[in-house]
Amino acid sequence: MTDAIVAEEVRRTYGDTAALAGVSLSVADGEVFALIGPNGAGKTTLVRALTGTTDLDSGTVSVLGERPREVERSRLGLLPQSFDPPERLTARELVAYYAGLYDDARDPDAVLAEVGLDAADDTRYENLSGGQRRRTCVGTALVNDPDVLFLDEPTTGIDPAGRRALWGLIEDLAAGGTTVFLTTHYMAEAERLADRVGLLGGGELVAVGSPGELVADHAGRSRLVVEFAAPDESADTLDGSDAAAALADGFDAEPTDAGLVVRGVDPEGIGAVVAALDDRGVAYDALTWKEPDLEDVFLRLTDRTVGDDDADRVGGPTDAVLAGGDR
Repeated sequence: MTDAIVAEEVRRTYGDTAALAGVSLSVADGEVFALIGPNGAGKTTLVRALTGTTDLDSGTVSVLGERPREVERSRLGLLPQSFDPPERLTARELVAYYAGLYDDARDPDAVLAEVGLDAADDTRYENLSGGQRRRTCVGTALVNDPDVLFLDEPTTGIDPAGRRALWGLIEDLAAGGTTVFLTTHYMAEAERLADRVGLLGGGELVAVGSPGELVADHAGRSRLVVEFAAPDESADTLDGSDAAAALADGFDAEPTDAGLVVRGVDPEGIGAVVAALDDRGVAYDALTWKEPDLEDVFLRLTDRTVGDDDADRVGGPTDAVLAGGDR
């Protein structure tokens, strides 16, 4: 398998700020590669470097075996993070305009239907919702049926149903052989779509691998969060420290602001934690079991605080609330 995108030691600075500090990566033909990272990490600058829309201080980039600015433009599709087309045109007129820039463009109506805008294709861009505007912009990037598609935060502002519809579209494009390079702040988006994920932090590529590999290597262990009611000064209640003491033998437990975090607990081990709490008379409001995921990787490798690393994110998309109420 050949590489559709190759970057070697790419550096780009703005004044005293190093947006890219020696980034090297490759993306294979037909691969979906997701780039994640905090705001200001250099994601958009890297997209610009790969598409030839910014100059490099040093390093090299090739797309489809050529320098980005030398690639036949019909072979590339680009959706920038910030895109402001003429607002007085309708969605159909905008997509048709971009179709007219290519010799063998796709049918604009078919593209509009694919991005979920067939019902709004005669509405002026200025009157579209934020999500509809973003879908229109996605359509302009698809109309030339590109071999390599760059999407810089493609689903920002799109509601969950629309986001999932676009995920399906991207999956279909990848299945048809299109190479997709996307940036995103949605970890679920990266986990679902990407063959590999790269995490960019401080202008450097901190980690690269499949979502499963990154979770296994960096996300830490599963955890059970025990939440307590607000202290009742009139009652003889136990706090998180007392609960941690109750679990001192046989469990890795730590009190945090969000409750008690018990690390390394699989679903079969939850009953043992509950029994130990009951034996010591520890009352709790809820138990939440959390399986590690790509968001944990993000938080850990970008030095974000997760309870520190564990308890601040109760109730995420892969959390299971197991019990509630007074005990």
